[in-house]
Amino acid sequence: METTPGAPKLRRRWPALAVWGIALVAFVVLWKFGKPVADWAFELPRGWQIPVQRWISDAMRWLVDDASFGLFTFTDLTRFIAGAIEAPYRLILGLLSTGILDGRGSSATQILPPFSWIAVIGIAVLLGHYAGGRRLAVLVGGCFAFVAVFGQWSAAMVTLASILIAVPVGIVGGLLLGLAAFRWQAVETALRPLLDLMQTVPVFAYLVPILFLFGFGPSSAIIATIVYALPPMTRISLLALRAVPEEAHELGRMTGCSKRQMTWRILVPSAMPGLMVGVNQVIMLSLNMVIIASMIGAGGLGFEVLAALRRLDIGAGFEAGLAIVALAIALDRLSQALAARRPNHESAQDRRGTFVHRHPYLVSGLVLIVVSTLAGLVSAPLQTYPEALQISSGSLGSDLVGWINVHFFDQLEAVKNTLLLNVLIPFKRFLLGLPWIGVVGILALAGFRLGGWRLALTTAALSALIAFTGQWEKAMITVYLCGISVAIACLLGIPVGIWAAGRERVWRAVELVIDTLQTLPSFVYLMPAVMLFRVGDFTAMIAVVAYAIAPAIRYTAYGLRRVDPHLIEAGIAAGATPWQLLTKVRLKLALPEILLGLNQTIMLALSMLVITALVGTRDLGQEVYIALTKADTGRGLVAGLAVAFIAIIADRLISAASTRLRVRLGLASAQETRT
Repeated sequence: METTPGAPKLRRRWPALAVWGIALVAFVVLWKFGKPVADWAFELPRGWQIPVQRWISDAMRWLVDDASFGLFTFTDLTRFIAGAIEAPYRLILGLLSTGILDGRGSSATQILPPFSWIAVIGIAVLLGHYAGGRRLAVLVGGCFAFVAVFGQWSAAMVTLASILIAVPVGIVGGLLLGLAAFRWQAVETALRPLLDLMQTVPVFAYLVPILFLFGFGPSSAIIATIVYALPPMTRISLLALRAVPEEAHELGRMTGCSKRQMTWRILVPSAMPGLMVGVNQVIMLSLNMVIIASMIGAGGLGFEVLAALRRLDIGAGFEAGLAIVALAIALDRLSQALAARRPNHESAQDRRGTFVHRHPYLVSGLVLIVVSTLAGLVSAPLQTYPEALQISSGSLGSDLVGWINVHFFDQLEAVKNTLLLNVLIPFKRFLLGLPWIGVVGILALAGFRLGGWRLALTTAALSALIAFTGQWEKAMITVYLCGISVAIACLLGIPVGIWAAGRERVWRAVELVIDTLQTLPSFVYLMPAVMLFRVGDFTAMIAVVAYAIAPAIRYTAYGLRRVDPHLIEAGIAAGATPWQLLTKVRLKLALPEILLGLNQTIMLALSMLVITALVGTRDLGQEVYIALTKADTGRGLVAGLAVAFIAIIADRLISAASTRLRVRLGLASAQETRT
C-alpha cells in the first residue's frame, strides 16, 4: 500500500496538533460565550488580587524611616554612598565646568577657573593621537568642537562629568560581577533573573526608590545611570570570559599562575575584544540615560533636551541630542582605541631620557592646560567659547514641521485616522476583550511547544502575576501599542536590511543612520511626532517605530551578510533565480538573526513606551510615570515589573524559537535546546 511522503511526519505531529486545536477551540468558546458564565475569567475580582503595591510601599517606608544597623540607619548608609559618589563628581565638574569652589551654593567663591574649551579639545586631540593616531585625533577633536560650535559646551561638560564617574564604575562593577558569575555557578544562577529585571524594568520605575534612598541631585542620577548600564557589562563579561580558548587556560596552568594571576594576566587580557563590546554598551546606555537622569537632578544635556521637549523646540532638542551623539562617538572611539593599543616597551636609552622625552603626551597636556588657563584670564573668548562664533539651527526644525503641517495637514490627518479607525482601535478592543485565563493558557502552551515545561511554567507564572497584581488591562494596552509598533518597524526595517545587505556602500550609509538613531536620546523622537500628530496613541506609535526600527534593519543585514558564500554559489550553480536565492536560501539561513532583531525591537519598543506616557498613552508606561510624579514606590515598581514580565515572556519565547530554528537549519546542535 502506498503512503504519502508526509504521512510519517504527520503521525508524529498529530498529538501536538490535537492539543493546539483543543486549546484554540476552548479559547474561542471562552472568548465568545464565557463572559456571562465566568466573568472572573475576563476581569479578575478585587478579592483575588495580590496587594504587592502596598507591600512594596510599606517596605520602602520601613527602610527609610526605621531600618538601622545599630550605630547608623539605612538612610545614613545610602546618603554616605551618595556623598562618596558626589565628592569625585564635584571635583571633575569643577575642572570641566564650574571651577574649583570654596563653599556651597550662592556663597561659594571660585578658587581656580575650569579648563578652557581650548584645553578640553586639546586634551581630547592628544588622547586621540596617543590612542589611535592622526585620524582618531581629528575625529575626537571634531566631536568636541561640534559641541562648542553649536552652543552646548556648558551642558556637555556637566554631562561629561557624570559620565566620567558612571562609566568607570559601571565597567568595573560589571566586570567583577561577570568574574564572580564565571567562577561560581551559584552566583550566575542568582544574577540571571536579577539582570533580566534590571534590563527590562523601566528606568522611571526605580527612580522613585533611588530618590527616597539617595535624595535629589546628581549623585542619585549617577547611581540610576550605573544601575541602568551595569547589566550588559555583566552579561558580556561572562560571555567573553567563557569564550577564552582552552589553550589560554593551559598556558596559565603550565606557567604556574595563581588564581589572581590567571584572572588578571590570562583571562581578562584574552577576553578583551569581547569586554570592549561591554564597554561600548556602558558608554551608550549611560549617555542614553542622561535625559531621564536630569529628572532627578543631573542637569546637563539631558535637561536641555527635556526643556526643549516641554517647549516643543525641535531645533534646540536636536542640537542637544546631537551633542550627546558627538560625545558618544568620541568616548566610544577613544575607549576602543585605548583598549586595542599595545604598550610600548621602553628601551634602556628611553629610560635614561628626560621626563619630557618619556612622557610627551602628559607634558603636552599639562602645558596646554596651564597656557590656556593663563590666556583665559587675559581674554574671555579663550576661556569660554564666544557666542558670536556659535551656530544654531534656531527655529529651523519648528519651521520645517510648521510648513509640513500647513501644506500636508489633511493628508497626515487622513493617514492618522485611517490607521486609528481600521488598525489600532480594532486591535486594542480585540486584546482588551480577551479572557486573561485564556491568554495565560495560550502562552503556557506556546512555551511548552518551544522550550518544554520550564518555559511553559515561566510564561504562565509571569503572565498570571500581571493579572493578579491588577495590571491586566494596562498590560493589554501596552501589548497592543508595542505589537502594532513592532509590526510596522519590522515591515519597514526588514526590507531596508535586505536591500542594504548586498550593497557595501549602501550598508555603510544605512549603518551610519541607524547608529545615529540608536544614539539619539529617545525623548528627541517625541517632539516632531507631537507637532505633526498631536498627543495620543498614534503619536506614541510613530515615536516608538522611529526609535525601535534600528535593530530590525541591523540584524536582518547582519544575518544576510554572514550567510556562507558557498551556499550561495551552490544555489547559483543549481540555476536558482535571485528571488529564489533570497527567499529559499539567504532569508531562511538568516531567520535566526532576524528573530533576534525582532527580540531587540520589542525590547526597545517597550522601553520607549514608558516615555510616550508624556504624550497621553494609557498603558503601563503612564502608571510608571504617574508613580514617579507622586513618589509612589509601590505603584511604580508593580507597573514596571509588569512591563518587565512582558519583555521577559517575549524574550524567552523568541529565543526558544530562534534556537529551535537554528537546530532545524543545522546551524547549531540539539544540545542548545536543552541549555
